[in-house]
Amino acid sequence: MIKTKRLALDAVLAAIALLLFLVEAQIPPLTSIPGVKIGLANAVTLFAVCFLGKKDAAAILFVRVILGAVFAGNLSTFFYSASGAVCCYLVTCILYKPLCKTVWVLSVFGAAAHNAGQLLCACILLQSPSVFWYFPYLLIAAVISGAFTGICVHLILRRMKNRKEKWI
Repeated sequence: MIKTKRLALDAVLAAIALLLFLVEAQIPPLTSIPGVKIGLANAVTLFAVCFLGKKDAAAILFVRVILGAVFAGNLSTFFYSASGAVCCYLVTCILYKPLCKTVWVLSVFGAAAHNAGQLLCACILLQSPSVFWYFPYLLIAAVISGAFTGICVHLILRRMKNRKEKWI
C-alpha cells in the first residue's frame, strides 16, 4: 500500500475515534455507576489492530488520546484516558493472536484492562488504594460494553474482509 494512502486511512480512523470520544463524553451516564461508558472510541483502536496492524493502531490511539485531552480541556482527562488506553492496547496486542477469531472476547479483555488502567491512575492521583473496591462493578460494565463494541467491530471486519486488499 502506498504510504500516503495508509497515512490518510490512519488519519480518518483517528478522526472517527476522536469524534466518538467527544460524542460519548456528551451522552448522559447510562448507569448510576460513575465513569461507566460504552467505549466507542476503543472500538476504532480494536478495528485498527485487527485490520491495519499494531503500529497503525498505536498511532491512531496516540492521536486520539492527545487530541481528546486537548478538546476535553483538562489534564486529568489525559491521564485517565492515556492510562486506560495504554493498558487496553497492550492487552489487545498480547491476546490478538490467540483470540483473533473471537474479536468480542478480545474486546472484553481490552475493556477490563482499560478499567484496570484507569483505576491504577486514580489510585496514584488520589493516593488511595480504596478505589479498587470499585473494580468489580467496572468489570461487569467491561464485559457488557466490551462485548458490544467487540461485536460491532466483528461485524465491520466481516464486511471488510473481502475488500482488505483494496484498502491496504
